[in-house]
Amino acid sequence: MHILDTLKERGLIAQITFEDELYKQLEREPTTFYVGFDPTAESLHFGHFIPVIGMRHMQQAGHKPIALVGGGTVQVADPSGKTELRKMLSLETIAKNAEKIQAQLARFISFEDGKAMMVNNADWLVPLKYLPFLREIGPLFSVNRMLTAEAYRLRMEKGLTFLEFNYMIMQAYDFLELFRRHGCRLQMGGDDQWSNILAGADLIRRKEREAAFACTFNLLMNSEGQKMGKTVNGALWLDKDLCSPYEFYQYWRNIADSDVEKSLAMLTFLPMEEVRRLGRLEGSAINEAKATLAYETTKMVHGEEEAEKAQQASAALFSGGSVMDDVPSFELPLSSLMEDSRLTTILFLCGLCQSRSQARTMVNQGAVLVGENKATDTDMTLSEDDFPTDGLLLRRGKKNYCRVILKK
Repeated sequence: MHILDTLKERGLIAQITFEDELYKQLEREPTTFYVGFDPTAESLHFGHFIPVIGMRHMQQAGHKPIALVGGGTVQVADPSGKTELRKMLSLETIAKNAEKIQAQLARFISFEDGKAMMVNNADWLVPLKYLPFLREIGPLFSVNRMLTAEAYRLRMEKGLTFLEFNYMIMQAYDFLELFRRHGCRLQMGGDDQWSNILAGADLIRRKEREAAFACTFNLLMNSEGQKMGKTVNGALWLDKDLCSPYEFYQYWRNIADSDVEKSLAMLTFLPMEEVRRLGRLEGSAINEAKATLAYETTKMVHGEEEAEKAQQASAALFSGGSVMDDVPSFELPLSSLMEDSRLTTILFLCGLCQSRSQARTMVNQGAVLVGENKATDTDMTLSEDDFPTDGLLLRRGKKNYCRVILKK
């Protein structure tokens, strides 16, 4: 099956330029393509996961990925999907983030024997001279056309800065530079980047009179039309120090039944026959599909050993198992307990609730368990004797757990 048909079958493809021509290009020869990742944080998050999956599919089909870390573009700030100017990072923070993201990408893409490349656009964007750049690239961009881009239209109400207005041109220039340096003919990325990616392909076609293509991936939305990948604590990070393998596993273990088949298709490499079989399961049998999804995604992000630990920890909570070591834990100093022993405070400190007021609401709604007992009093306090040696299990709702260990 053609790689584009594979990506379409799995629900990954959103938009493609010159589709028939791209089919022929990918059939004719191994094609170099790239996906960009701005180092806005020290870790990739779920928003990057689908483009990474797409890169992996493309590489397995014999094409060569370039993973671009945007050490230069991140200094400009991408306005896509934002109503306000993004926080400007120091050059030192950008460099540290870029280094960590490069290491993360190496877990998903094989860089052995020249099968892939890692580049940083700071290498060519930082030395650019402003006037020569404007004279070469500026005439090829229409301001009227740029302002129709979704990324800019969202920012016009609050005020689009000239800094952000440059972002599309910078990203387009990346594509041109990668074409000139490495023969890259295809840029891929999330569909929220469509305008920026399209600008790069158009720049190559106008400037170099060569074939270049844009292809975007669907964002994973739940059955209610909301983006998936958000947790109580924020983004679903791909770094286990920011989101533990157990938390990552539990996120996918607890998604809505209606989202299971789509998630299996887009986020795993299981054969589509197996995806469809699992997607047809109903009632309690759908738990098999959810467990498979959770295991496969966690294995890909954190490795097989961590996936097995998360699976065992989940079994300890849901099936009466005994392996509790990998359930998320929090060490509560005895001094903190002596200072404030209220359950609502402990729920906030261990991260099960975002605030003490939310903790009170959860208790009032009967959504909090202390051990096996439902908490009903917002003024409930805990004493040293309430904490077993291996920790006290607190639960908020059906999906959120924490083992609180008293540190004496």
